[in-house]
Amino acid sequence: MDLAQTTVLVAGLGISGRSVMEVLRPRARRVLSVDEHKAEADIHAFSDIPWQEIDLVVTSPVFNPRTSFILEAQQRNIPVISEVELAWRLRVQAQHSDQPAPWIGITGTNGKTSTTEMTSAMLQACGMDAPAVGNIGKAVSHAALEPSHDALCVELSSFQLHFTSSLALECAAITNIDDDHLDWHGGIEGYVKDKSTVFQGVRKALVYNADDARVSDLAKRAKTEASCLRIGFTLHEPQSGQIGVEDGWIVDRSGVAGAKVGEPKRIAAIRSFSHLCEPDGTVYPHLLADAMTALALALGLGADLNKAIEGLRGFAPGGHRIQIVASLPQSDDDPNGPAIRFVDDSKATNAHAANASLSSFAQGSVVWIAGGLAKGGRFDHLVKEQASRIKAAVIIGVDQEPMVEAFASQAPQIPITRIDPADTGTVMRRTVDAAGAYADFGDVVLMAPACASMDQFVSYADRGNQFAEQARRWVQEHGRR
Repeated sequence: MDLAQTTVLVAGLGISGRSVMEVLRPRARRVLSVDEHKAEADIHAFSDIPWQEIDLVVTSPVFNPRTSFILEAQQRNIPVISEVELAWRLRVQAQHSDQPAPWIGITGTNGKTSTTEMTSAMLQACGMDAPAVGNIGKAVSHAALEPSHDALCVELSSFQLHFTSSLALECAAITNIDDDHLDWHGGIEGYVKDKSTVFQGVRKALVYNADDARVSDLAKRAKTEASCLRIGFTLHEPQSGQIGVEDGWIVDRSGVAGAKVGEPKRIAAIRSFSHLCEPDGTVYPHLLADAMTALALALGLGADLNKAIEGLRGFAPGGHRIQIVASLPQSDDDPNGPAIRFVDDSKATNAHAANASLSSFAQGSVVWIAGGLAKGGRFDHLVKEQASRIKAAVIIGVDQEPMVEAFASQAPQIPITRIDPADTGTVMRRTVDAAGAYADFGDVVLMAPACASMDQFVSYADRGNQFAEQARRWVQEHGRR
């Protein structure tokens, strides 16, 4: 890619778009930006794009493939790529080396962030400079240009992968696939196809969810380097070629931990990882799956097993992922006894993630805060599967009907409270008050909404922060009951 002879249009000036502008300005012949909402953009209307001058388009993930300016570029045979594709193409030239820092790529409907952060933590425990970048942390187009890194742990969204074509990752993982962002991709087939991009050309370790039929099929059909190790992870007893769970231990039968393929190798007791379990030792299944994925990726790259395990033990999950943000004990004399706990899992923005979150808690113990921007999703299966764990539900969001209908058809016996969406500024206060009224000692008030947040909050992080603030306020007001 001879950027010195190229005029590039950067569509969208979000985090990735601004990074692309900074990367391209000293390299491309000319760089133009288009954004209808940013004053600093060169062009403020897509109808004003000077197409006859454009050689390449780098698009933001916010624009789906059917957006008019993307179709226009494609009709003119102008390539449209993602920031990830740009970073991948530039990495050799930018690092002045035939051996640029290897990339580990992680995608999936849920668990991407936790898996990416765990992988980074384990590699750093081995003495490597291996930041978590991409869809989290630093923009990958900047990170790929920095010669100090030994590896990059790259979280990849399906949006980014759609406009990415030439990845050949050192190690790659798909955590799971379930219905999500179907409006953007035009259906599940397009979503699955875009996710599968991460597996093509993998060199060392292809890690896949052996409990997910779609992912297992993609792993089977992926064209990789001949020496690439295919590692399935499972929450059950592992078969040959897999890493899984046996008698409370993480056990490897894939060969990635040093034994022969098919031979069992005990790695560590699950309860030795505090962030994977409830205080009573109950395992969070989705975080355990993320940990095994990350471990397989790190070992697949060549990490030292003992150092990687210590890195995983010292890992603390990022914000809004199964975090106890407030607790009201039944007795001040027994802080470890029965309590009403408020748990923030605001990052559970779809049904699959909420299902995993609800599965972490005891039968009949969850006062569930659910709802928001449904993104075309339905919740009947989720409510049916988790009805035995849900004591009551508090429904938020501007459009509450999909969630309300799911309860009406699948679990009409569960009491629900609908929060009036008017007066957005007090929504979370009213939500926590309603949830607290249902809760008794030993219960969990769980914010795992199964929906996006943008209808009433700035982001899932803003939603989680407001929940934590109101939960602490509720505990202070109620004291010991």
